[in-house]
Parts: sequence; C-alpha cells; structure tokens
Amino acid sequence: MITPWHFFLAMLAGWVNRQQLAVIEYLQEENRVLREKLGSKRILLNDDQRRRLAVKGKILGRKALAEVGAIFSPETILAWHRRLVARKYDGGQKRGPGRPKTKRRIARLAVRMARENVGWDYTRIEGALRNLGHVVSRSTVRRMLKDHGIEPANRRRKHIPWKTFLQAHWGAMAAADFLTVEVWTARGLTRYLVLFVVDLATRRVEVAGIAPQPDGEWMTQVTRNLTDSFDGFLQGKRFLIHDRDPLFTEAFAKTLKAAGVEVVKLPPQSPNLNAYAERFVRSIKSECLERMIFFGEDPLRQAIAEYVEHYHVERNHQGPGNRLIAGQPEEARPGNGRVVCRQRLGGMLRYYHRKAA
Repeated sequence: MITPWHFFLAMLAGWVNRQQLAVIEYLQEENRVLREKLGSKRILLNDDQRRRLAVKGKILGRKALAEVGAIFSPETILAWHRRLVARKYDGGQKRGPGRPKTKRRIARLAVRMARENVGWDYTRIEGALRNLGHVVSRSTVRRMLKDHGIEPANRRRKHIPWKTFLQAHWGAMAAADFLTVEVWTARGLTRYLVLFVVDLATRRVEVAGIAPQPDGEWMTQVTRNLTDSFDGFLQGKRFLIHDRDPLFTEAFAKTLKAAGVEVVKLPPQSPNLNAYAERFVRSIKSECLERMIFFGEDPLRQAIAEYVEHYHVERNHQGPGNRLIAGQPEEARPGNGRVVCRQRLGGMLRYYHRKAA
C-alpha cells in the first residue's frame, strides 16, 4: 500500500538525483574548461594528491573516469592506484641489505697491516686478522685493499714507502740542511750559510759550520769533523739524508762513505721528506734569528750557540712528548723551591724552573 510518505520519499530522491547530476555536469564542464586552458601543460602533483585521486578513481573505474572527462587520463589515475597497492605489500623496508658488509674497523686494520708491512700478502693479513678475532676470507681482504688503492704484496715490495724506510733505520739516521742569515759586515749586507745536522731519533742538533761562501774544501773539512772517531756527531749513524743543494758535493759523499755513512739524496722539491730539519729552521728563525740584527760574524755565532743550548736543555718539544731533549735538569724537577727564570740573549729566550732549596 503506497502511503503519502512513500510518495514524498520518491519525490525527495528524484530531487537529490537531479541535484547530483547537475553537480556532475558542472564539474565535467569545469574540467573541460581547465583542459582547454592548460593545453599541453603538465600538472605536477605531490604524493598525497596522487593518493587521493587514485583512491577515488579506483571506485569509479576506467569507464566512469573516461565519461567524467577528468584532467588526468584513466590510465594515469589507475596506475597511481597500482603503485599504492604495490607499496603496501612491499617488504623491502623490512628486508636486510643482503650479505653484511665488512665492518669499517676491520677494513682499517687490514689497510694498516698492508701499509706497515709491505711484504704481507692477502693470506698473511687474513691470518693476522684471525689472530685478533676477525674471521674474514682471503678474497675479502683482497677487496678491502683494492678499495683503498693498495697493490698486491709483490708490487708493494718494489716500492718501500719513505715512512717505512725511516722507521726501519730511525736510530741510525741523521739529516743535514742549510739555513741562511743576513749579516751586516764591512762589505755590507752579507748572506751567511749555516750547515746543521739533526739526529732524527733524539732531535739533537749540531751546527757543523758557518761561512759566507762555503766551498768544496770547506764542506770536506766539516764532514771530517762530523765523522771524527772521537767526538764526531755522526758516530753510529749509517745514513745521512739531505736535499740536492750543489754544496753537497761528490767529495762530501765520498768522505762520509769512507766513515761508513751512506748519503740518501731527497727527490727534487720535497721539503716534507726532511721535515725535522725544516722544523728546526723554522724554530730558530722565528724564535731568534728573525728578531735580531747581526753586525759581524761573531754575534751570529754567539746567538746560534745560545739558541742551540736553549733548544736542547730548556725548550719543550712536541715530538718527544712535549719534553726537553736533554732530559729534565735536577733543579727543574717539581719541588718547593722558588721559581726562577733563566734568560738568554737579553731575555729573548726564557726558561722557568725551581731553584733547589
């Protein structure tokens, strides 16, 4: 039995349906206008906008989407939906990275062993790592060294690094170099050359000679003094490294060789390979020579002698643990004595210590 209520509901449903159709027709027309305005321009959407359109578009289906006349084609909207589904079931974020990579600290150990031991091959390094509790294969060692540009042992043996050579002969090596100082003399401003030698193991310095115009005979005599069997500075040394200054003549090298000291010439333009000698030059110039004006050779010799004494017994050095080269004098040891200051060169060089009670 049809009641007035049924009739009213039917009229309401028809009105709502007509209203929805009108809205749809308007939106379709609006989309057409937008497509005409945009032409071939591409609309860029973010991920959230794609997701919203994909969810709604899937409900309508391809046929309905084509009838709506959307700005984006049905294929594009449905492709976005497929990506959403694929992302939902993608377990890539939960999966591990596959075979675990070798830990960085193990790689650093392998590289260190290869660089410090040029004769160690992959198998030897593998065994050394196993001794430390790191079980890796020979091929893994090979890959780690290759990644760091380290050649196989048979090639590394042919090219011993300079650092390795120095460490192997540290106690038997010394380094020689020149420094220059401008001095006022009766002939005007004269450049003096100072030849010095550094014991690489102890950092002790010996000023071998000072001259305005050193020649081959002067160098030969200096070499004899350095290699003297009684008090020569190079006693017990097997190697002397120096640059390619022409003053280091063949006679100089022969005199050294006769005393059992072999000359090691540095490559051209390589000051870093004679770093200890270069550091002494920087120290004596910045702390003493560049802060003084010399009138004659005698003041120059006195200033250098005072600085070398200060350098050995009063100046702390970072290399030997920020200590004194010649050890800690008795009066400098901690105590309750009064703190006094020892001055050299008019107070340019100072040393603080406790005076013995």
